[in-house]
Amino acid sequence: MNMEALAGPASVRAAAPPAPGGPERPNLLGLARAELESLCVGLGSKPFRARQLMHWLYKRGCDRFESMSDLALEFRAQLAEHAQVRLPEIVTAQRASDGTCKWLLRADRSQAFEMVYIPESDRGTLCISSQVGCALDCAFCSTAQQGFNRNLSTAEIVGQVWLANRELGFQAGGERIITNVVLMGMGEPLANFRNVIPALRIFLDDLGFDLSRRRVTLSTSGLVPQIYRLAQEINVALAVSLHAPDDALRSRLVPINRLHPIAELLEACWHYIDEQNGRSVTFEYVMLEGVNDAPAQARALARLLAGHPAKVNLIPFNAFPGAQFRRSSDAAIARFRDELIRGGVIATVRRTRGDDIDAACGQLVGRVIDRTVVRLGAKAAAAQSRSPGVEA
Repeated sequence: MNMEALAGPASVRAAAPPAPGGPERPNLLGLARAELESLCVGLGSKPFRARQLMHWLYKRGCDRFESMSDLALEFRAQLAEHAQVRLPEIVTAQRASDGTCKWLLRADRSQAFEMVYIPESDRGTLCISSQVGCALDCAFCSTAQQGFNRNLSTAEIVGQVWLANRELGFQAGGERIITNVVLMGMGEPLANFRNVIPALRIFLDDLGFDLSRRRVTLSTSGLVPQIYRLAQEINVALAVSLHAPDDALRSRLVPINRLHPIAELLEACWHYIDEQNGRSVTFEYVMLEGVNDAPAQARALARLLAGHPAKVNLIPFNAFPGAQFRRSSDAAIARFRDELIRGGVIATVRRTRGDDIDAACGQLVGRVIDRTVVRLGAKAAAAQSRSPGVEA
């Protein structure tokens, strides 16, 4: 791992920016295979050049056209003139005592978002963002407290994985460092459907990052219409922020529930698994002392999920400034887990990682200055769920 790069801002090796006032050159990191083929044909080359480009970008980690030695010099010059490989800029980088790494990445002059790398003995997981901020206003999430500015582009989403690979010391032909990608960072991925789906395709493409569908996880607060759309588009692991066994409590914790209550959400989840021949849905359940951690609530949750392809991931609450909740005790979390298991539901407890650098689940905050939506709760959730403009 190249920890020297984590000492501070890193330079971004990319093609020169477009001339002021000129058209924006396409960022190759935002183009799936078919789009790259179209670009190559548009430059007067053959479609197979797209395969070579993807090999250089994703297998060799190269972002310099002049270094792509098996491409004709004329074609490389055309790429430099008409395209670019532009990465998110690192603002700050931190490393926790447990090895977790967190980067603050610049979206534009005033906005920033975060990504987190979590190393474990059998995997390396990168938690990436899909939006600058979040409009869904979940009560226990620090990201929600800062409002929402904009969606990240496909290139900004893909660029996080590319950049993390470089910063962690990936070498062409070497052992894979990032084995799992989870869209659990800032934002609601399904509210940025238009940009997230192409990014997922690049993660799965054997010419892209070549990740197994079981190692790419999309986490949603429960945008039901988009779950049905997702079932028609792509096969990845699905995680759903549930956090309560009844509508009254979930509507308080997760405002989107006022639009799409639990029964409607679960029906969409089972549909996704049926359509994609998936193993199970992971239901995330943050443990809040005296709010949702009683044994009776565990039994109610088990009744909802037993007999279905479901597993529950219990997440100890990670505090942030101004939080109105406290973390459930270890004993309460263990009792809750045991009740679920007795009720016929697979349940695990997530180990907290990176909390000494505010990199734990629910703690990502980035920097949202110009807010287009600020904690609008169910109203914002309705806009995210129903408005095509929000997905643009």
